[in-house]
Amino acid sequence: MITTARVPADKPIRIAFSLNDSADDTPPENAFPLAFPDLEKQLQPLPPCHDSKESMQVFKQHCQIAEEYYEVKKEIALLEERKRELISRLDQAEKENMDAAQLTKEYADLTEENRTLKLAQTQCVEQLEKLRIQYQKRQGSS
Repeated sequence: MITTARVPADKPIRIAFSLNDSADDTPPENAFPLAFPDLEKQLQPLPPCHDSKESMQVFKQHCQIAEEYYEVKKEIALLEERKRELISRLDQAEKENMDAAQLTKEYADLTEENRTLKLAQTQCVEQLEKLRIQYQKRQGSS
């Protein structure tokens, strides 16, 4: 007889079957509840015909396919989460690059302004020195 239990999503699902013909091992028709509760109803394996080995084999294969489908679906969910995480990191890196580019431009602008101000200061100092010399000449000539 097959029994079911809730299994956490991160645990693999294993299903065991017996295909022997002994009458005491033959479960009743409704003994196969939904083996995959998280799987859509139309994708659930249908209960097998207990009198047919072929039906039991098809049921077993369907359960294996359903398990693989569940695993792929779980992996897709993990990959989508990883994708969102990577997109977030990429957005953050792009923002940091924009910040770095903005800071680089600001640094270049400030460096140019500093050079211009130093040049202006040098010119003012030279002009002041010339004015002092002219003033001293006037004081000396008067």
